[in-house]
Amino acid sequence: MSNLSRRGFIATLGGGVALAGCGNGFGSSGATRIDARVQATLQQMRVEAPGSARLEEKAVGMLVMPLVTEAGFGIGGAYGRGALVVNGVTVDYYSQAKASLGIQAGAQQYAHVLFFMTEDALADFRTGEGWVAGADLKYAVATEAGKISADSITTLNPVVALVFGQAGLILGATLEGAKYTRIIP
Repeated sequence: MSNLSRRGFIATLGGGVALAGCGNGFGSSGATRIDARVQATLQQMRVEAPGSARLEEKAVGMLVMPLVTEAGFGIGGAYGRGALVVNGVTVDYYSQAKASLGIQAGAQQYAHVLFFMTEDALADFRTGEGWVAGADLKYAVATEAGKISADSITTLNPVVALVFGQAGLILGATLEGAKYTRIIP
């Protein structure tokens, strides 16, 4: 390998490491920003769906996604970042990504919380290469008074999703097919 080739290789390698560091949280306030948004989202959830307190009490962990943006015109997608909270402490950060194809047009933003109701469900989520929300995900829906029938939901389902704070032009929000991946903000 000539001196010029080695220098180019070293410069490329060094530039790649520096660029990767920029996107992986070195010297950034990404985690602080996500943590603040998570706390604000939990407060919003408690106001909009007071019945969610029962889910919080029973859950062994919560994945809080403060802001997911979804848009599509034939081909669509969604993206958001959040944190996994266990015993009131952030333990990991995650991104959510979703792609869709079909009859769709518009955009929306929403928040959601995944409540892990069993240790096994939480362990499966944390140890997987990337967790994909499926059709077996149970949605908790608040009534007009914000009540959620947490007893019947939590005894049967290891993961419960609560979607709230929706704004935009796409009707409904579904998490099916969304992939959650651990990140370093």
